Amino acid sequence: MITKLTGRVVAAAGDTATLAAGPFEYEVLIPEFARRRLAGLIGEEASLHTLEYLEGDPARGRLTPRMVGFTAAVEREFFEMFCQVDGVGVRKALRAMVRPVDELATLIQEQDAKGLSTLPGIGPATAERIIAKLRRKAAKFALMVGRDDAPSGDIERDLLSEAFEVLRTLGHSDTDARRLIDGVATKSKTKFKDVEALLHAVYEQRSE
Repeated sequence: MITKLTGRVVAAAGDTATLAAGPFEYEVLIPEFARRRLAGLIGEEASLHTLEYLEGDPARGRLTPRMVGFTAAVEREFFEMFCQVDGVGVRKALRAMVRPVDELATLIQEQDAKGLSTLPGIGPATAERIIAKLRRKAAKFALMVGRDDAPSGDIERDLLSEAFEVLRTLGHSDTDARRLIDGVATKSKTKFKDVEALLHAVYEQRSE
């Protein structure tokens, strides 16, 4: 299975992006928030964290292989979790993800059913199911990552996720862990080289 694809961005329109890698061009399904990022990278090299699935009716033997892509591994992880909700398949999840993952996760964590129901294809009943199933899992995705205007732009998205998990292991609640990491991400312009450096900044902040 292809889990990461790097190539020159040929096109990014609708729900697909086309990447040229060597002699091949790959068409990848993408959510709207990823399309907006890739649209500014036409002709440049970019990487997508991908997953594959078969689309169609297996009873009729009509299955088409598809690839779905995201600009960060943590976004792919959120998407896979999102698809586990009853009534939310791959296509519906892609259509609904018009906003960055951190914003969607915040809506879930804050149990904002009204906000979720404004997403394309997500009605009130589906919004309630999403909250019921994912509320306890959404905290780490609600970290300030993936926003183009966020001060934390230089901090690796996956690094923030890993630091969040470490803080939870150390006994911090989801809310406290998120608050601590958000505090560092919004105040620091440092590009942290690893989780240890990020955690050091977190605890330095606490001692101030």
